[in-house]
Amino acid sequence: MSYYQQHIFLCTNLRENNKDCCAKRGANPLLDYLKTKIKLLTENQQRKIRVSYSGCLGRCSLGPLLVIYPESTWYHYDTEHDIDEIIERHLIKKQIVHRLLLPNAK
Repeated sequence: MSYYQQHIFLCTNLRENNKDCCAKRGANPLLDYLKTKIKLLTENQQRKIRVSYSGCLGRCSLGPLLVIYPESTWYHYDTEHDIDEIIERHLIKKQIVHRLLLPNAK
């Protein structure tokens, strides 16, 4: 068993030349928001969840996006509400958030 029960990667890649990317779509402030929320969750529930930023995950036109392992579930998100829903439904209730699920994802 790995040290972390789940590991969440958020793409924060910034592409040059005005190309579409997660960073230009607001990924960085939402990364900070997610880290804060996960810290509270893990302290209160004795869970081990890691949040990391990543470089390009190769699906720029669908961003901002994140992937949760070990499930390999990919989500698009736009707002703090989306992040809250992923935490509540996916991480806590173990349910897929279908409205945020990336096409051709799990």
